[in-house]
Amino acid sequence: MRSRWFVLAALVALLAFTAAACGGDGGGGSGAEGSEDVTGELSVMAIWGGAEQESFEAVIEGFRERYPNVSVKYTSGGDNLAPLLSSAVEGGNPPDIAAIAQPGLIAQFAEQGAIKPIDALRDAIVDNLGESVADVGAVEGTQYGVMFKGSNKSTVWYNVALFEEAGVEPPETWEELVDVAETLKAAGITPFSVGVDVGWPITDLFENVYLRIAGPEKYDQLVAHEIPWTDQTVKDTLAAMAQIVGDSENLAGGTETSLETDMPSSVAKVFSDDPQAAMVIIGDFAPGVVTDNPLEPETGYNVFTFPSVEGSGPAVVGSGDIFVKFRDSPAADAFLEYLTTPEAAEIWAERGGFSSPNTNLDVSVYPDEITRTTAGGLAEAETFRFDASDLMPSAFGGTPGQGFWKGMTDFVANPDDIDGITQQLETAAQQAYGD
Repeated sequence: MRSRWFVLAALVALLAFTAAACGGDGGGGSGAEGSEDVTGELSVMAIWGGAEQESFEAVIEGFRERYPNVSVKYTSGGDNLAPLLSSAVEGGNPPDIAAIAQPGLIAQFAEQGAIKPIDALRDAIVDNLGESVADVGAVEGTQYGVMFKGSNKSTVWYNVALFEEAGVEPPETWEELVDVAETLKAAGITPFSVGVDVGWPITDLFENVYLRIAGPEKYDQLVAHEIPWTDQTVKDTLAAMAQIVGDSENLAGGTETSLETDMPSSVAKVFSDDPQAAMVIIGDFAPGVVTDNPLEPETGYNVFTFPSVEGSGPAVVGSGDIFVKFRDSPAADAFLEYLTTPEAAEIWAERGGFSSPNTNLDVSVYPDEITRTTAGGLAEAETFRFDASDLMPSAFGGTPGQGFWKGMTDFVANPDDIDGITQQLETAAQQAYGD
């Protein structure tokens, strides 16, 4: 059963959310051009507060212009969104629509019958977002969600001055990345800053390399534990990763320091006017985690797409916020259809702090070149896969000191022990998946 694969990390607190429900029959789309005939009230929840809430409310205002007889009330659930929604479902009073960042929770709600299918929107989702992104919102072949806001975790950030000093250019292939690292070292520059922290930054690196070496089908099979962690594709991935993290001289402060470095500190070592390393492999959120960043985008720091491995095509590992509906109504269908349009994405994209998977959005609307690169990579990827850690049972994919996180930490500490690490991962997976 799918529920064996997905475990919600925090089902806590009996918190209630009273929704402004709108009755009616669930139907197909309501017309992308809008209509005064669609009426009702919608309650919408998502994680976003502050500036993000303001941007999303601007998107809502765009919807209101199309559907003037629909009123929308937005409530921010913040970091408590998942338990809030779970408690609201238990109490029978969920919002009409919510944006959920955990596909596992969406699968759980689908199994409970708490969310409504939106198969009538599947074609619009595929046309605007692509099949790989559409599939993120599907459970066992039934469409339930629309991914509106994405995060590109297939990005590598670099210090422009150090690249210029060594005379290197952003690489396009894994082999070129390894060569760039060697050239940097020859120039007396440490190539990478790595923040192993509790392990998740290295799981992101693994997922990127694995998707490119093994391909999307194997990626899905590994996530579902349909193939073991002792599979040769896992070993090949770790062998490739060892070319980066297996050499202590590649890492700022060496291996021991990297094992104790958290993610924001790893980024700060590159985003600095006195940098300790030239590159950090981390998601598109990197600039936002550095306090008092002294560098200017493009001239001080820049980004390139995670390189191709063994001729792999454009692929992105990422995350995102997926809208689902708990109640059927023409207004809810209209809102979800609106979110598939490039016009809806453009409103937030112009304001910044947003990446859209919408393939029909003109990337020139983004406010800066770096966002155009990271968001464009998200939209243009031939293959998109959600962060594997978020798809796995939390006991394996999301818990410090055990499972996937511990395995990756142990790998950085012992990169020559690939057979031992893969067996360790397989043993932990069997326990977490209940095999």
